Amino acid sequence: MSRSVLLIVAMETKKDAVSYIKDALLAHKLTVAIIDISLGSNGEVWDGERKLAAMDQSVADAVTRIGECTDGDGPIVLGVGGGTGSDMIVRVMKALPGKMSKVLVTTLPFDPRAAVAEDSIILVPSVVDIEGLNPSLRSVFDRTAGLVAGLANLSPSANPQPSVGLTTLGITGRAGVEISQKLIDAGHEVTAFHANGFGGAAFAKHAREGAFAAAIDMTVHEITRMVVAGTCVEMPDRFSATGQIPRIILPGGMNVIGLGGIDSIASHFLDRPHYRHSAHFTHVKMSSEEMHNAATALAAALNLGEAPTRVLMPMGGFSSEDRPNGAVEDAHLRAVAAETLEVSAQKYEVVRISAHIFAPETAEKAVHLLLETL
Repeated sequence: MSRSVLLIVAMETKKDAVSYIKDALLAHKLTVAIIDISLGSNGEVWDGERKLAAMDQSVADAVTRIGECTDGDGPIVLGVGGGTGSDMIVRVMKALPGKMSKVLVTTLPFDPRAAVAEDSIILVPSVVDIEGLNPSLRSVFDRTAGLVAGLANLSPSANPQPSVGLTTLGITGRAGVEISQKLIDAGHEVTAFHANGFGGAAFAKHAREGAFAAAIDMTVHEITRMVVAGTCVEMPDRFSATGQIPRIILPGGMNVIGLGGIDSIASHFLDRPHYRHSAHFTHVKMSSEEMHNAATALAAALNLGEAPTRVLMPMGGFSSEDRPNGAVEDAHLRAVAAETLEVSAQKYEVVRISAHIFAPETAEKAVHLLLETL
């Protein structure tokens, strides 16, 4: 039997779209219930504060209504929105369990990376604005209905066994491959996350929802974005969410600040050692003070944990270019990080090794330390 579809939309402004996409879903023999997130302005132009307050209330009401009508495997949640609507729908979807299927037809009025960072939301660009009906919108809605029908008829997944959470990045990727393979060889599944200022939010949410039996947080690069600079989504529990499971922490990527394309970077950063990771990203070496501050913030978060935690410090280098003749190589920075973490340790143990983070012995040691605690 097909699952039901909850259609989240502002009926006040999207009646034609709702009528069409509802019929398209019914043609696939799906059951459709509408969650109306209209603000109730009746065309009146509200000031910003009044509008924001109404948006907050509408989001809260929608989350409550969806909670009251979910059962079994839960419905598929389908949203259709323009600028304000997409903002509200994403907030509703993020408040729902991660395992629910979520699809959003949107005009993409904002950079979606931060909005969907911690959740699995399928984005369907409407291309044209969602005002009335036209051939382009009908085509988008017809294909979306087919997509939702396919999701609705999937067999329910068996309850998954917790995996080992892992964080990685291009500048630490080789170590991630080594660690993953060793964990697989030891009989564990691995779920990896891209620690680029957004992926860590999903890592933390998975931890909160019990998806991990343990974690190797190998790439803590996001602490530099949180404390120093760089694009980063809000994730206050990035380094504390795993505090109730056995975990190994490595300082992967902690030696650099991740900034944008080189033409967009302030000159005071370019006065430091740096290199172009790609056309879109430039990595700038941390200062000693920034490293101390980042390590202090990381230590404070780790000290909130209760489960066994070990911080493995590969003193031969923290990332791909932190090596002899590398663009941002700096043994002193590594020493600052290690000493700060050691002095601040209350709920974790610091283990130093002389190898680089890419060295096989680093992966061997990380996995060995984790398996010891399991």
